[in-house]
Amino acid sequence: MIERALIFAAGRGERMRPLSDSIPKPLLRVGGKRLIERHLENLAAAGVRRVVINTSHLADQFPTALGDGSRWNLAIDYSYEGPQPLETGGGMLHALPLLGSDAFIAVNGDIVCDFSFSTLPQTPVGLAHLVLTDNPAHHPRGDFLLRGALVEDDAAGSAGGEKLTFAGIGVYRPELLAGHAPGAFSIVPLLRAAMGESRVSGEHHRGLWADVGTPQRLVELDRTLQRKPPMPNSGSGRVGC
Repeated sequence: MIERALIFAAGRGERMRPLSDSIPKPLLRVGGKRLIERHLENLAAAGVRRVVINTSHLADQFPTALGDGSRWNLAIDYSYEGPQPLETGGGMLHALPLLGSDAFIAVNGDIVCDFSFSTLPQTPVGLAHLVLTDNPAHHPRGDFLLRGALVEDDAAGSAGGEKLTFAGIGVYRPELLAGHAPGAFSIVPLLRAAMGESRVSGEHHRGLWADVGTPQRLVELDRTLQRKPPMPNSGSGRVGC
């Protein structure tokens, strides 16, 4: 059972302005609930016991809104990155002392989905395991290829096959970041390098998934969720991210 997780919540949320000028994007509400609260509920349901939330923009609002995590039967640690966020790779590296030496889950704080964290592999075969999803209208070209159980890079456009979109959900080994200097950097080049060595596995999630990147998408998703009946947290194998 994976007991620790990281939620990426440090970004400025430029595309979500003006809403994100006064509220961090993961604390915005959709379907009557904060985006990040959906993750906390579902990580707890999957057996996670300690969650690290990385923060930067309007960082003081997170402890005020979420507290110590006890209402979800979790322990929350806050990894403050300073006034400038460190991006995905730098933020993950900065949070490693709080995440420990075992594999951990990492999830983007601005997505909503019905993927169940409990189905993720407890230990990746390689350095990471990524969840991919169907390409949304705003990202039709996708990110990576999924061939069997392996994720492949197609940066040069030569691998062929249909590319899928990275869902912002994965399991990572700390070794993925071994030897990297602290600072702001993306995790993507490290993942691509690991893909080149066949050390990134993956799966295709075909259910509900939305990247809540703009005010318009927030409104559209809110309407969708208000129409849908609540998804159970047990019994079906799916919960709402």
